[in-house]
Amino acid sequence: MSDTLARLNEVFHDVFQDDTIVIARQTTAADVEGWDSLMHVTLMINIEKAFGIRFSSSEVAGLKDVGELADLIEARKKP
Repeated sequence: MSDTLARLNEVFHDVFQDDTIVIARQTTAADVEGWDSLMHVTLMINIEKAFGIRFSSSEVAGLKDVGELADLIEARKKP
């Protein structure tokens, strides 16, 4: 799981062009400057590319924080 969070942190750095961002399981959009609805779409596309997975819109809509996102990624990773 820590590998997933570390990789997510890298994606956040790339998408938001801010190397000072440090995400944790409890991080939400309100915690990251510039994380609005448009950036959310960009972020999710980049996460899908980084992990080689696809999310449904209902999966994305139900996420409450980065921890739930990390759990979803772990569940969807190919064995």
